[in-house]
Amino acid sequence: MKTLAKLPVTIVTGFLGSGKTTLLRHMLDNAEGRRIAVIVNEFGELGIDGDILKQCTIGCTEEEAVGRVYELANGCLCCTVQEEFFPVMQELVARRGDLDHILIETSGLALPKPLVQAFQWPEIRNACTVDAVITVVDSPAVLAGTFAAFPDQVDAQRKLDPNLDHESPLHELFADQLASADLVVLNKADMLDADALAAVRAEVAEELPPAVKIVEANRGQLPISVLLGLGAESELHIDGRKTHHDHHEGDDHDDHDHDAFDSISITLPQADESLLLDALTQAVVQHGILRVKGFAAIPGKPMRLLVQGVGTRFDKHFDRAWKPDEARETHLVLIGQELDAGVLEAQLRAALSGIKG
Repeated sequence: MKTLAKLPVTIVTGFLGSGKTTLLRHMLDNAEGRRIAVIVNEFGELGIDGDILKQCTIGCTEEEAVGRVYELANGCLCCTVQEEFFPVMQELVARRGDLDHILIETSGLALPKPLVQAFQWPEIRNACTVDAVITVVDSPAVLAGTFAAFPDQVDAQRKLDPNLDHESPLHELFADQLASADLVVLNKADMLDADALAAVRAEVAEELPPAVKIVEANRGQLPISVLLGLGAESELHIDGRKTHHDHHEGDDHDDHDHDAFDSISITLPQADESLLLDALTQAVVQHGILRVKGFAAIPGKPMRLLVQGVGTRFDKHFDRAWKPDEARETHLVLIGQELDAGVLEAQLRAALSGIKG
């Protein structure tokens, strides 16, 4: 019987803005009849990524789509794994006769290794196996010498001090996500020429175990056969993957919490699109914001604007109509280091004060 087989789980990780959610949407759109459950782990108070994925209903009703996306909203999976992840997995294991696959999207700041190790627990090990850890890479950002904002500054710092092999918490997180990978996707490959892409591939390969395959993609568009059914059984060998955040005997678990990063939520009034993006760009530069994501309300527009930014690079599109019972407000999550929510909200509100909602 199918219920006796282990349920395959694919963990999709990757740094801020690499395109994890886009890859997951592509996988769901091309599921080829597979019954897939999705666990979204969002770093921040707003479940932005979960909301994006819920728009991808594959012909389901909205109620069915909501029931299929399990959203963990309280920080990185490695920190909340015992509190939230286990009950969700218990529920999915109980329904595994109705499922063909589980997809887990980790936060851009999450460490995949502790999550994979959770599949060694007897309650999960007997029912599930990690089919693969897929790490999605923002190819242009790697080429620039960083993995989010301020490539020129970071690269200059690295050149000044050759001893800085891992010049920031960002680089360590990036390296650790690669160290746990069974498959690496060089995303946004269409934004680079052949020589640049080859340079990115070589840099990424230095962080990888030799057997890990590297593939290139544009907007996460790869055949489903490349992404699912890898049979890596990652939980069996993850302990041998060395990372910068490995815990040693007697270490306090809190030592690895991502206290170098803040994730804050801000609500703003409606605003002109260009004015909002200019204000966000200025805030990114002034405060070292790494990641911006959320939904904006634009006066006179019946649809909400999905905004996603990595450093000063912003992507945006209108994703769906506002619901009748929704307040037409802008909701954003900002991720960075030593962010002050009050200061940032006041600055953004002041910049938008000329526009009335």
